[in-house]
Amino acid sequence: MRGNPDNLRQAAARKSAAAQARAEKGLREMIRRGQPITFRGLAQTADVSLDFLYRNTEIRQRVEQLRNQQRTHPRGSSTQLPDDSPSSVVRTLTAQLTELKQRHRDEVQALRQALEATQSENLELRRRLGPRHATLPETP
Repeated sequence: MRGNPDNLRQAAARKSAAAQARAEKGLREMIRRGQPITFRGLAQTADVSLDFLYRNTEIRQRVEQLRNQQRTHPRGSSTQLPDDSPSSVVRTLTAQLTELKQRHRDEVQALRQALEATQSENLELRRRLGPRHATLPETP
């Protein structure tokens, strides 16, 4: 027998694992984008063959499950991601940033109003003092 069959088996296993990783990544990407989950769409997104997707029981079951979820719950609830997913983290941080921006705007507005009130009060006091006290004399 020519070659080393163990090396061939190991190479085939690595190739299959890489294709499975691409398929999983492709599924996550399709879910994130809200695309319909289909075997053909996944094959194109993940750059794997349709035959591979149909033969891999784990991926096949996941695609069928997600596809059924999309059919029964169109858009929205079918693509709910776990709480620790990157999309959820981004949403949480975006909400926090929006809240901080609003708080900052409110504080700036309050400070501007306080400054206007203080300037108005200062002007009123200058008017009461009259023109001779408008500028303080320099001390030698």
